[in-house]
Amino acid sequence: MSRDLSRDDTQPSPAELRGVFGANLRKLGRDAQSISALCRDLGINRTQFNRYLAGESFPRPDVLHRICRFFGVDARILLEPVEEISQTPRSLLGHSFISDFIGAGVTHLSEEEFPSGFFRFSRAAFTEENRFVVGLVHISRSEGFTFLRGFEPKEALSMHDMPTDPRTREFRGMVMPQAEGLAMLVSRRGAVTTSFNYLARVPALAKTYWVGYTVRTTQENPTGRRAARLVYEYLGRDTKLILDAARTAGYASAEELVPFHRKQLRIDEPFV
Repeated sequence: MSRDLSRDDTQPSPAELRGVFGANLRKLGRDAQSISALCRDLGINRTQFNRYLAGESFPRPDVLHRICRFFGVDARILLEPVEEISQTPRSLLGHSFISDFIGAGVTHLSEEEFPSGFFRFSRAAFTEENRFVVGLVHISRSEGFTFLRGFEPKEALSMHDMPTDPRTREFRGMVMPQAEGLAMLVSRRGAVTTSFNYLARVPALAKTYWVGYTVRTTQENPTGRRAARLVYEYLGRDTKLILDAARTAGYASAEELVPFHRKQLRIDEPFV
């Protein structure tokens, strides 16, 4: 005789399943800056999201897919408590060993804290004592994360007999909030080298300039730098400013630096 599943007392009811999903959402979103910020990052209406939390509604398949991708889980969050789901972390930073220490801090960097768009940066060259690197980076956001992308100067690679094609020169990184600023981890393709950058707003020009330092992962060398001051200038999406910055990207002398950049780099003072 076939089994009548409709009479199976062990089968959870729709209300119970909605309750499991709502509880899972509360646990997954507990590190969010706020429910409003989480809704913005997910692209979900706040009223509808509250219905999910209250166990009153299930999301459409496309919305569920968006939620799962954002939190790095799968559709089992509809059926099982999230702590009981055995899952493979979607990244190293999502691994349970460090997710509450490092991983929890990589999301929810707001546009107000560090806006998306183009930035011009200046720093002392690591291998050229009296020269500086001026470049252009693009900041973007996806699934609650903030990313950085740019290109090394051709000369920086050619002097080491490396290819100078765009693929080789490209670098990417992630940006995360810190207590008094923000931090970046940046690498070229293959992660053959990595740099750590720290930036904080310039108080009087908070919407335009960030100042800090960059450190590269190399052995100590008496003839080169491993750390240098760093200046970021927000250009937004102003086409003229972006093109002007792109034309001047590369190596520069102190006299060729943007005056405010030169001032903030304090080129006559050693970095300590």
